[in-house]
Order: sequence, then C-alpha cells, then structure tokens
Amino acid sequence: MTESEQSLTALERFAGERGIPARPHAPLSACTTFRIGGPAGLLCEPESESQLIALLGEIRRLGVRCYLLGNGSNVLFADEGFDGVVVRTARALNGMAREGDSLVAGAGVLLTRVCAAARDAGLAGMEFAYGIPGTVGGAVYMNAGAYGGEMRDVLASARFLDETGRVRELPASELALGYRTSVFERRPWCVLSARFALHAGDSAAIGAAMEEYMARRKAKQPLELPSAGSTFKRPVGAYAGALIDQCGLRGFRVGDAAVSEKHCGFVVNLGQATCRDVLRLTDEVCRIVKEKTGFVLEKEIRVVR
Repeated sequence: MTESEQSLTALERFAGERGIPARPHAPLSACTTFRIGGPAGLLCEPESESQLIALLGEIRRLGVRCYLLGNGSNVLFADEGFDGVVVRTARALNGMAREGDSLVAGAGVLLTRVCAAARDAGLAGMEFAYGIPGTVGGAVYMNAGAYGGEMRDVLASARFLDETGRVRELPASELALGYRTSVFERRPWCVLSARFALHAGDSAAIGAAMEEYMARRKAKQPLELPSAGSTFKRPVGAYAGALIDQCGLRGFRVGDAAVSEKHCGFVVNLGQATCRDVLRLTDEVCRIVKEKTGFVLEKEIRVVR
C-alpha cells in the first residue's frame, strides 16, 4: 500500500469514527452535471458544518489531496478520477436565514433555492441568478453571473475556513471578485456561507422576472443534455458562442462530446463522452477560433485531474 493509500485509509477510518459518510472509489461521473469522471480515492459527505471542519482538519494533518465539490455544475473530472478525497458540501452547509434585507445561505445551498427564498420574502436583486445550476459556494468561488448580473453585485460578505483551520469572514470588497474569479481560486479556503445584501421589492414582479430568465435559458441553452454550462469565458470584445458558430463549429464532435447545436458556447455530453473527448474538442475549438478570428478562448469549466 502506498503512502497516499495509507492516508486515505486513515481518513476513511477517521470519517467512520465520527459518523461522516465516506465511500472509497466512488464514481465522480455521478457527482457532476457533465456526467463524466473516474473514481475518487475517497468521497466524503459530511452532514454538518462541525463535521466538515473536523474532516478538513484531518485532511490537512494527513496531507491528502482534497477537492471541495458543490453541485458539480462547472467541473470536469479526469477519466482516471481523482486520487485524493472529494468532499461534497451540500449536506453540511445547507442552512439559510433571512436577516433584515439580507439572506445568509450555506455554501451547499443551490443558488436557485436562494433566489426562490428571496422572491418569497419580497427581496429583489437575485433575479439574474435564477436557474444558475450551482451552489452558493461555487457561485462565490467563481463570481458566477448571467444576464448582466454577477455575485459581486449582491454579495455582502463570505464566511470561510482558512488554511489554518480558522473560521473567518471578509466583506465582498476584499474577495478580489472579478470576471469568473475570486480570491478563493488562489487560496486553499473553504467557503462556509455567504451573505447577500438585497432590497425590498414586489414578490410577483420578482417572480415574473425570474420566470422570464428561466424561459430564456430553456429556449437558448441545451438543458436537456449533460454539460458543465458555458464552456468558455467571454473574450473581451466578443462572445464565445458567436465566434464558435462563425467558425462553422456548431455540432462539431469528438467522440460523444459535441459543441451544442442549440448554443455554441456549450459543450455537451451526447451519452458516453470522456474527459479526453471534451479536452480534445475544446482544444481544437480554441485553435480554430484563434486561427480564423484572432480571439483567444479560455475554458470556464474547471478541469480536475
């Protein structure tokens, strides 16, 4: 048994002693919206914040590779899998509460659920996010956005666990929120919860706006097929989907990975796509777009090997 395998075995034992669900060799394809990926060395699903904090402390102590996973809506795992521990946060960080004109939500809460709670409470500001398929943690991590809005427009602060195991909270202004990025990409911090600063509005009007955004998503995006959402970041001065279409790549396919016929900014899994298929396809799309238009495309999806 290798040192890495010994550490994973010790971590599985630690999880079992504390009642934390843990499964070795769990298929990661079942944990992402792309439905792609090999097995995790160990998949852990803590059921409370205290369990999560204890687990991450032991992971640090053992020096095990770790990937934090929410809804898996922007992630592409390697076909070989991930040889460390994947920690899912949905069960542990699923609380939500209203505090005045703010909503505080755990990192594992689906963003659409937060939007619905804001609507029901008559709080406006989250309409643009209705239908984004990720969790609060993932949305903060990448400053998710749609239809002209971004998390930094409504995020007041984020509470997180830092690399020393200390729980901290920082205002949004200190989180380096940029286009599809934040400080969390560059620091080994775990988002625990987020506070959204909203404002009073009419529930019916808020709901109508959300339904309009959802209708636009259904009409224009390939929601009927597995994908990781928008595959490429928007280049300055253009739109990725339009550039890809302009290059004649609508429907372009490698194995079972394909540029969506419905929206060229999406790469979809037609059934049995592999990570290798997706990467070969996206690399070729980037090459052709640069050759024909001069624009350089950058992947928005997180590739985890």
